[in-house]
Amino acid sequence: MTKKAFVKKSSRHQKIIGDFGENLICNWLSRSRFEVSIVDHTGIDIVAYNPKTEKRLGISVKSRTREPGRERESVNLFDSKGRQKLLQACDYFDCQPWIAIYVETTSYADIFLTSLDNYDSKYRRERQTDDWKMGPKHVKNYENDKNVMHLHIEFDPKNWF
Repeated sequence: MTKKAFVKKSSRHQKIIGDFGENLICNWLSRSRFEVSIVDHTGIDIVAYNPKTEKRLGISVKSRTREPGRERESVNLFDSKGRQKLLQACDYFDCQPWIAIYVETTSYADIFLTSLDNYDSKYRRERQTDDWKMGPKHVKNYENDKNVMHLHIEFDPKNWF
């Protein structure tokens, strides 16, 4: 009989997954020659400098853990006030506004990173809350968009609780 897979979350999981998503994205940007720093500021979580383009990115990170059956649910990015906070922080720090999404399931995780301009021009729908769709059709569109950075990670636990 197969044991049903599910995520056993601790009481602090939301904080832990948020920090993890920020650090994982910093790691991959650093591996791509960006200078990066996690910042504690309303509106942005990461400031990243790209020496190749000499541009500074202000990145808002959204991290989620999804239970089986909920893997394809959209990720809420921000409401109009959250969007304004991102834009204002990027104005303060002279950054271009970007968004990053980290979604993990029991067997894999995906990271998406794109500019707010790219999101607005291709994926934003007129709603009160901006969201990042995670259905198969949407993920395929992101994979085909050269302006959406995408990293897919497979989990293969060998011996774990």
